[in-house]
Amino acid sequence: MSDSGDRGRTPTLDQLRVFAAVADAGSFSLAAQQLGRAQSAISYTVTNLEAQLGLTLFERTRRRPVLTEAGRVVLADARRVDGHMHELLARAEGLTMGLEAEVSLGVDVMFPIDRLVGVLEDFAAMFPTVTLRLRMGPMGGVLRLVLERECHLGIAGPSESWPDPIAPNYLDAISLINVAAPQHPLSRLDGLIPTRVLRDHTQLILTDRTHRTEGQMYGVYATRAWRIGDLGAKHRLLIAGLGWGSMPHHLVATDLAEGRLKRIRPADRLAVEYKLHRITRADTHPGPATRWLHERIALLAPLDPPEWKV
Repeated sequence: MSDSGDRGRTPTLDQLRVFAAVADAGSFSLAAQQLGRAQSAISYTVTNLEAQLGLTLFERTRRRPVLTEAGRVVLADARRVDGHMHELLARAEGLTMGLEAEVSLGVDVMFPIDRLVGVLEDFAAMFPTVTLRLRMGPMGGVLRLVLERECHLGIAGPSESWPDPIAPNYLDAISLINVAAPQHPLSRLDGLIPTRVLRDHTQLILTDRTHRTEGQMYGVYATRAWRIGDLGAKHRLLIAGLGWGSMPHHLVATDLAEGRLKRIRPADRLAVEYKLHRITRADTHPGPATRWLHERIALLAPLDPPEWKV
């Protein structure tokens, strides 16, 4: 190994690329031809890299250079460093053209997230250097995220009014249906269930962690209610038979088909229409990735199949 005085010096990106080229070519001379350099320069570069790392990267006792065990490890690291550099350059180029470094999207928990997967796959392919931050929120949660600039855009639930400077664009409505476990007393009743009967049974209600929807009641009947801050927890408690409540049809369709939940029908309203909007701030100028995502989300409607509509 070379003099230890070289050890500890940071390898350059060029050294790592030359090392990878030799490993890929399996030959110093062939790597030199591919890189358009003298073979002596290639050998010198790799020798200096070995000295700086304090490692032997190639076995040179054979006719062709063969990676040592240490060389194989360093090669993987060299490829990662080179890849990160390409990402950095691409990101820098995008930033100079006005492309965002990050786009943050808030999504209402009622939204059928499976519908968003294809859009996000296309987003990743279209904007590989842009980081996506996805935030989920119940009811007024997404409105708060956009209003307080924690998200660039959102898919928000219903609001009686939209505060300035929120710019809402109606997307679609999804159907919320009332369900209970098969063993729940309400599931044993046939036909439409009067409100006075519903009031006698504990209703599970999804609560808003913000004050944006305070006082707005979405299909609340019972005098006894459990207020739950997580839709997944509410779902599990419904299946366990601890109460009845409304859920997005798309989230319970399999449970209904497989008998884990049963639909119940309040006499005055069979289902609730939960309206969803795309929202942004009117006082901001979104970058190209944000605009693209906002426009693509608009194409997702309709969200529910026609037979689920209220």
